[in-house]
This record gives sequence, structure tokens and C-alpha cells, in this order.
Amino acid sequence: MPGNEAQGERPLDQRRILFCVAGGIAAYKAAFAVSRLRQLGAVVRVVLTQGATAFVTPLTFQALSGQPVWTTLFQPQRVGAVDHVELAHESDLCIIAPATANIIGKLANGIADDPVSTVVMGIQAPVLLAPAMEAGMMDNPAVAANLDRLRSWGWHVVGPEEGHLASGRTGPGRMVEPQRLVAAAVDLLTRDQDLAGRRLVVTAGPTREYFDPVRFLSNPSSGKMGFAIAAAARERGAQVTLIHGPVALPVPPGVTAVPITSARDMYAAVLERLPGTDVLIKAAAVADFRPAETREQKIKKNDAELTISLARNPDILAEAGRRKQPGQVLVGFAAESHDTLNFAREKMKAKGADLMVANDITEPDAGFAHDTNRVHLLFADGRHRALPLLSKREVAHHILDAVKEILADAEPSP
Repeated sequence: MPGNEAQGERPLDQRRILFCVAGGIAAYKAAFAVSRLRQLGAVVRVVLTQGATAFVTPLTFQALSGQPVWTTLFQPQRVGAVDHVELAHESDLCIIAPATANIIGKLANGIADDPVSTVVMGIQAPVLLAPAMEAGMMDNPAVAANLDRLRSWGWHVVGPEEGHLASGRTGPGRMVEPQRLVAAAVDLLTRDQDLAGRRLVVTAGPTREYFDPVRFLSNPSSGKMGFAIAAAARERGAQVTLIHGPVALPVPPGVTAVPITSARDMYAAVLERLPGTDVLIKAAAVADFRPAETREQKIKKNDAELTISLARNPDILAEAGRRKQPGQVLVGFAAESHDTLNFAREKMKAKGADLMVANDITEPDAGFAHDTNRVHLLFADGRHRALPLLSKREVAHHILDAVKEILADAEPSP
């Protein structure tokens, strides 16, 4: 099927795409997409669930891709290789289309009991989902929750569209047309590597400050914003180190993770890596205070009130500002509950930051643990950029765009 790309161009030359097809009537669209991706130069390897073979035969995909097609985990293997492992590790992009409610549920909950779910479990590359199902299933809260979980892991979702469905009804759940799916794949695989060669340190999540072996002071940060920044920076070619507190998120592919617990742990980890770092992005919600004393044994409950004395934690961003070398960029976050912009400007000046990302944590859909955020970007030179409510991945790219501007301004004139 013709796409929107100029004829004769091969923007995906030798890029390796793992194309996973689940059992739905929209599998016929996957055949068109596989054909077009191959025309654009990609090496496309197809994996089918058993249900998918009821709609389009493996022979069709073999003819369109020019590659063997996998329909079982137990077909003959290449000598010295486990195919489903190699397929996951050798791919630049994984596409799942159609992504049925069943396969979405499996992937969101760690179930690997068919060729597609097993291969995708080990994927190291970006994942692009094209949901396709009946409107009633699309509106089911379980499906919505599963999609939200996959998005929070950094997976990309295109569609679905609203239109005529296989049941004869009209509503949401129609898989996007092959042209749109292919365009999304091209965008992911040809995204500008504008941060290639740059070394970024990103902090994320909360810290925990223990006052006995089982109790601690902390905050509700999920780490989603910092993880989204780390994933986006890696997609743009940066070498990324992610220093994170206790969170329940998978580390983005290609990112070096440094797990920590306390603010002092994060302080040491950041300052150790600051020399030679081009950009430090402090998205973590670090505890300002810690218990002055940590008991070795669990404190027993009794009738007396418990008083805990607090000590000040080291200020990571301020210390990084004092140690900043020419050309380094420091990005801070100001999560406030009132007078957000004034507090953020004061913080930026006090800490020596080049960019401050400010948000009001009391706004709906923009506080802790949400998948969306609404922020202001404040530059040290006085510029102010207000962003609307966006996904945290989109916010991450806006932050990195701003970082790129600051890096460019710091470059010496030719």
C-alpha cells in the first residue's frame, strides 16, 4: 500500500523491525504494513500468535517480508541461538499490530505464554502498539488500565481510531490504517539523534529516610517524570545514567541505572558522576530532612508520644551548582503548591541552575504519580515557556529541547 514517503527513498535501510501480529481481523492491515516497511528498506521479521494465523497465513507474511515467520517457540532454531531471545535483542523496533485486548493484558501483566508475549518480554528496543478491538472492549477499564501501564513504561501507542468495526457497529477501537502505522515507525526509527555524544545524569523518584529498621520519611513521588526524561534522552542518542530512589518502574532500554535509598546516597552518587557530565537533570523528589538519629531496633508502640528530631539533608542541586564547570547544564525541578513561578525563579537563582521546571502539584492530572504533567520552563536568562497538559514523555522531550538550546548557546562561536 502506498505511504506518504517519497518514492525511491529507503529511510529504514537495514533497520531491524520485529513485527508481532495478534489474533484480530485487523491482521490484514499488518500485511500491508509489513510490505511497506520492507519497501522502505527495513528487515522485517514477523511473529504470529496462533489466533493471528486464523486471519492471515504465515506464508503471506513470509512472502511479504522475505524472512522466516515464527508461529511457535518450538520450531527449529538456528544453530547456537535461541531464536526468541535473538529476535528480541537484535531488533531496533518492535511493532505489535493488531494489539488485541488479550495481548495488551498479557504484556501489561508479565504473562508470556505464546510466541508474541514471550518474545516481547525480552525486547530491548522501543515498542509501538496499534490497539484494535470492539468498542466495548476498548472502553473496558481493565484495557484502559493496561494501556496506561504500558505507556508509563515508555511504550508508544498509535490509535485506535473511531470508525466502522468488524461487528458492523461504529465506535472507538478500529486499528489505524497501515500508512499511519508505518509513519509512526519511521518517526521512531529516524528521530533526530541531537544528543548523541552527550552524557546526561538524571535523578528520579523519592528518597527514604529511615528512623528505625522498618519506618521512614518519604513522599509520593513515583519517578515517572525522571524515567520519562531518561528514556527520551536515550532515544535522542545521549549516554544516560539514571540515579533513582525506590520506585516500581522498569529501567528504560540502554539506560544505566544506579539505585539508591536516601538523600545522602543520591548526593554521593550524583557528585561522583558530575565531573565529565554534560547535563544534570534533577527530577528526583529528595527529602529535605532526615531523622537526626536512626534506631537500630524497631521502635515499640506505647502510650507515650514519639518525637523525632530532624536534621537537614545536603542540597544536591546547590552543591552541583557550586561545582559546575563551564559548559555544563543544570536542570532543577520546583514542585510547589502555591506561588509556583516566584518560588521556582528564586530556587533557580539560589541553586545556580540553567533551567527550572516548575509545576503546581495541586493541579489535577499534574501532581505526583500521574502519567501527565503541566509545567513551566524557566530559563536563567529570563525566558518563560508554559506548556499545556501533556504526557510525561512529551514533557520530557520539551525539557530536552530546552537543554539543547542552552547547550547550543554555550558553544563557543566559530
